[in-house]
Amino acid sequence: MSAPPDHRNDTSATVPEGLSDGPTRFPVDKVVFGVSAAAVIVFLALALAFPVGFSDVSGNVLSWLTGNFGWAFVLAATAFVGFSFWLMLSKHGKIRLGRDDETPEFSTVSWFAMMFSAGMGIGLLFYGVSEPITHFLTPPEAGIAAGTDDAERAAMTYSMFHWALHPWAIYAVVGLALAYAWYRKGRTGGFSAPFAPLLKGRQGPAKVIDVLAIFATLFGTATSLGLGAAQINGGLDQVFGVAIGRGAQVTIVLVLTVCFVISAFSGIEKGIKWLSNTNLVLTVALMFFLFVVGPTVFILDLAPATAGNYLSALPRISFRTGAYGGQEWLSGWTIFYWAWWMSWAPFVGTFLARISRGRTVREFVLGVVAAPSVVALVWFSVLGGTALTAERNGTDLSTLAQESQFFTLLDTLPLSSISSVLVMVAIVIYFVTSADSASIVMASLSSRGADEPNRGVTVAWALLTGATAAILLWVGGATGGGIAALKNVAIIVAFPFMFVMIALCVALVKDLRSDPASRSARRRTPAPAEQAQQN
Repeated sequence: MSAPPDHRNDTSATVPEGLSDGPTRFPVDKVVFGVSAAAVIVFLALALAFPVGFSDVSGNVLSWLTGNFGWAFVLAATAFVGFSFWLMLSKHGKIRLGRDDETPEFSTVSWFAMMFSAGMGIGLLFYGVSEPITHFLTPPEAGIAAGTDDAERAAMTYSMFHWALHPWAIYAVVGLALAYAWYRKGRTGGFSAPFAPLLKGRQGPAKVIDVLAIFATLFGTATSLGLGAAQINGGLDQVFGVAIGRGAQVTIVLVLTVCFVISAFSGIEKGIKWLSNTNLVLTVALMFFLFVVGPTVFILDLAPATAGNYLSALPRISFRTGAYGGQEWLSGWTIFYWAWWMSWAPFVGTFLARISRGRTVREFVLGVVAAPSVVALVWFSVLGGTALTAERNGTDLSTLAQESQFFTLLDTLPLSSISSVLVMVAIVIYFVTSADSASIVMASLSSRGADEPNRGVTVAWALLTGATAAILLWVGGATGGGIAALKNVAIIVAFPFMFVMIALCVALVKDLRSDPASRSARRRTPAPAEQAQQN
């Protein structure tokens, strides 16, 4: 076997000689940190000063965006799915995110656990029961009668649609571009690093991109924390009689903010890795418990049927817009989800890049897109199947608040007090993990992409994230929509990132085509005349 090519003197591609194999440490970018932190503080001050006006304006902007640009969200999200699979199957798939001989920093199990916990842990717990039930009684397509087998089929299909390939492809595009720029090309510059082929050294646009990435990360994370606080409140209400309300939810956010600030001090290897592995065990235990005590045979029937229905409907529903009606439903669900995932993309993508050094492009895409989609199938089959069976048997989950539906379902099953506490513990850990991860990511983006950013900056972002979730829950609660206020802001911030992500794909392709590994692959491909001789 011949030795691998030496690219140390090839400045157009692999990591420059001298770049440390260990974690990188760069000074804080005072402009990026200062501008982004100040923007968040001013925004929160305005929300506190004018709560009613804030809710009205954010709601109106959201309606305008989803009504006029919903088609763009639909096309972009579907394009990212196609792009990610093209990367996996192309000649670029063998390129390693780091040196040619580098090995992954984390084991596959820990890698997957951290990826899944940061990506959508709280969301799956919040929507695992409520989304199938909502679609079952409010079918997503015209001509389907509520509460029927067709409605149940559509409910499971669309739940998978919103939580499987599309969101993870959105994350994969960002994570892959960042990991390639940081660990293969050896660039600094935080979120703007992959844009080097397009920016060509211009620092002003690069800093704007980094600031926007931090802004989106903070509000996307705050939305997730709001969902987690609401569901913890629902569990406390079910088990201990703690009334659901904005006061309780804000208190939960503040208490858990202290927890993830402490976790942030411990560092990624100690804090996030331990919490993520713990939550993976809790989640598997919860699914196994529901599988055993729930409608086991129905779940076993439901999983392959849902997979088949999802894959067969995917080409059609991936391009569904409001051209033939249903715009209100699409805006409230599909377009909301695509925008929400894009608002999360800077955070999750950066975190994925941080934990994926040493993996190949093909391994990255397969792990980030395909594996979580399989977990989503199992999750919705178990939780959705159990909830749909209970609803058909007379448990009226649909009339309850979303944050209470899961705990009410558990109350109909054996060992409900234990399982309810288990769910609350899982939510708390997902809460802390997401906030901890986001704080490290924002500190990294504030420090030119440092692997181990300054702890003080990390804590500062942790405190601002908790304050954002608490303030928007309080302000939104004053007008009757705490969670809605968080969602509105997250989606609005996501809109410019749709265009940033498109540019990100262009820049990544330019980089990959110039990589020595890709050029070597082209040189190894026999010419047509040689192929004829070989045949």
